[in-house]
Amino acid sequence: MIPIIVNGTPRSVDATPDTPLLWVLRDNLGLTGTKFGCGMAQCGACTVHLNGAPVRACMTPVSAAAGQKITTIEGAQGKAVKALQDAWVKLDVPQCGYCQSGQIMSAAALLAGNPQPTDADIDTALDGNLCRCATYQRIRAAVHQAARTMRG
Repeated sequence: MIPIIVNGTPRSVDATPDTPLLWVLRDNLGLTGTKFGCGMAQCGACTVHLNGAPVRACMTPVSAAAGQKITTIEGAQGKAVKALQDAWVKLDVPQCGYCQSGQIMSAAALLAGNPQPTDADIDTALDGNLCRCATYQRIRAAVHQAARTMRG
């Protein structure tokens, strides 16, 4: 049994230490908001927070998260997350929506440390979060909108 803290709740999971965190979240805990995209940490669909920092759950072994605080899209909360979710809806960001949980998790980590990001800051923070529908302009606009909401 490997102890982890998921969305504020201590859990123990029966998994081998090298099991990717993604599969523990989805298969063991039923938290399916974190998506499988590529399995190589290249697309960002599996982004979660580990102690507040964005990580790719598909390449993070559950043993690396033992005793750590994991936040998934289901447990994401706070001013940045609320502002991002509102901006996502207001600006009609998603098309298919598959990448959106990873996009929001990466953007929330950005806004937690940078309340007034530039386009370059957003591009850097979301680099590796791929959107097959190519809604990058709307994603960037939504991050700016969320930042304004948080400041305002």
